[in-house]
Amino acid sequence: MYDLAAMGAWLEFAVRWLHVITAIAWIGSSFYFIALDLGLHRDRNLASGADGEEWQVHGGGFYHIQKYLVAPDQMPGDLIWFKWESYATWLSGFAMLALVYYLGAEFYLIDPNIADLAPWQAILISMGSLGFGWLAYDRICKTKFGDNNTRLMVLLFVILVGMAWFYTQVFTGRAAMLHLGAFTATIMSGNVFFIIMPNQRIVVADLIAGRIPDAKYGKIAKQRSTHNNYLTLPVLFLMLSNHYPLAFATEYTWIIASLVFLMGVTIRHFFNTMHARKGTPYWTWSVTAILFIIIMWLSTAPMFRADEAEQEVQAGLVQFAQADGWDDVHDIVMGRCSMCHAAEPFYEGVLWAPKGVRLDTEAEIIRNARAVYLQAGLSHAMPPANLSYIEEEERAAIVKWYEAATNG
Repeated sequence: MYDLAAMGAWLEFAVRWLHVITAIAWIGSSFYFIALDLGLHRDRNLASGADGEEWQVHGGGFYHIQKYLVAPDQMPGDLIWFKWESYATWLSGFAMLALVYYLGAEFYLIDPNIADLAPWQAILISMGSLGFGWLAYDRICKTKFGDNNTRLMVLLFVILVGMAWFYTQVFTGRAAMLHLGAFTATIMSGNVFFIIMPNQRIVVADLIAGRIPDAKYGKIAKQRSTHNNYLTLPVLFLMLSNHYPLAFATEYTWIIASLVFLMGVTIRHFFNTMHARKGTPYWTWSVTAILFIIIMWLSTAPMFRADEAEQEVQAGLVQFAQADGWDDVHDIVMGRCSMCHAAEPFYEGVLWAPKGVRLDTEAEIIRNARAVYLQAGLSHAMPPANLSYIEEEERAAIVKWYEAATNG
């Protein structure tokens, strides 16, 4: 059993590694081509008939790049299609979703306090929501409503906010954030697979056959590519959020996720404007910083809403073992956490302490005091799905003890 568990852990690591590598390739090429397209010099009458050009230097060499709206006089036979980066990223990401959240549904996907689902029900909701996301988005884009890109982006944001709220009503906070990222990434990869690549194939086929391609195909592909450009940064945040309980295990997780999408817009607006040589809107960084400060406040807001008397802590002692409330916290952690976080875990299915964190001795609890405070006190990240039924009063005791030890 141990060997199978170890093999499973390494399989998860390998798939995660692949996912990161392919995501870097996809995002890198996407950002590069958006910046290239925006920065092309289109005010030059080029003998080649190209729409614009740019000279670049990299790696000790110089590159002369030209963009043709239709095609050059002679269609090259060795076109490079940028598609597998997107496909591999989505496929490896879905594999990660299955390995971690489907096979470990009771730990990472389901919280009985939110929705008492059977694993198969939670998995069906997960897969169904991803399919719904693409179908709804694609349908809206193809209506007359989608002709106005600004109006379309606003509606897309509303849909994403609605999905953020929905996911927090059925899954754990960790799973809700990750699923919102997967929901968005499915839209992005669907744009490449179902729209951008087929449209480009139609254009190439027309050119090879000597026909003039319909300009609508390029227009549609450009619209979907622009959407992907603005959605990329929020997806990265959502995928990384499962490592940070203050992002996914708070009362306002869905609002935090919604604000992250706005930060993605402000950041990309700055770079897109700069690359297009339309100025440097530094105000976007101020807006981004304000949004991030609001997110930080929301992540800890429940703590500040508590009764003022409960917020007063004993100051003076800096050593955790001497801080007020230590005896109670020791009993709480031993009773609620040490069944998994031990040298020899006795919780079924756990063969070693998660992430190597042990909480089965006084010394280990004190050594990991900050992690206990963040993940079991200030947020609800631990225990996963609250499997050991830790009470709110116990979480409050952990917070009070930690503050007493650090504010002295």
